[in-house]
Amino acid sequence: MPRIALVQQIASDNPASNLELGLSNARKAAADGAQIIAFPEVAFQTFFPQHRLKGDRFRFAESIPGPITEAFQALAAELGVVIIINLFEQDGDRAFDSSPVIDADGTLLGVTRMMHITHYDGFYEQDYYDPGDSGMPVYNTRFGKIGVCICYDRHYPEYLRALALGGAEIVVVPQAGAVGEWPEGVYEAELMAGSFQNGFYMALANRVGEEDVLTFAGESFITDPEGRIISRAPANAEAILIADLDLHAVETSHARQLFMRHRRSDQYQMLQKEGPGAQNGN
Repeated sequence: MPRIALVQQIASDNPASNLELGLSNARKAAADGAQIIAFPEVAFQTFFPQHRLKGDRFRFAESIPGPITEAFQALAAELGVVIIINLFEQDGDRAFDSSPVIDADGTLLGVTRMMHITHYDGFYEQDYYDPGDSGMPVYNTRFGKIGVCICYDRHYPEYLRALALGGAEIVVVPQAGAVGEWPEGVYEAELMAGSFQNGFYMALANRVGEEDVLTFAGESFITDPEGRIISRAPANAEAILIADLDLHAVETSHARQLFMRHRRSDQYQMLQKEGPGAQNGN
């Protein structure tokens, strides 16, 4: 029964201090028995997409591996914990919203890149990010099979279903969710349904703190494979949310016992090929 920690921390305009705070919070989480530690979206700097891009977009980015990833790789190996972070990745002339997944021996298992890129007031993400090309990998870590669904990707049920088909037991959702961004309860309903329909835990790690344009809400939370919220962090405050995950509940969930077994994948492939309404000649 692995123990997960979601670190909800305020980002200042000093990236080095943010990184040190993240490393310190990871140590605190491990001291409380956490074996999987996850951070919000671009947790170690202020949320730059709240502003339109001016100048070189790469000034906010770094490579993977790079200083942030390597610091957490060393810490994961020291503490024997799995760590999922999120940062702005530069790869040649491309840039991505990316989550490195680090195993408990410090190995970088891979990088999930956000696939769907939003663009509206306060979230000018298409100015900065290229659409991810990593697919929907599931990482076989020491403490469970983990998928990552970065922020906007959680709105796409097919993304979550792909993680379930890949065997995910836990889906970490690094997010930058602002106060008043969506109607109350929508985030919770979305993840509750995703967990229930796919039979996995979902752990949403949200940003917190007031910035230039946006105030991030906090309220990180975790849903179980039956769609229940089992733990929640406070609003508008730094916190480390900890919960124990019974992975046996994945295999005994309605989704794994019923829904996944009764899928009609032959029909879904036909719909993808022909498109809605094709049989009606539309």
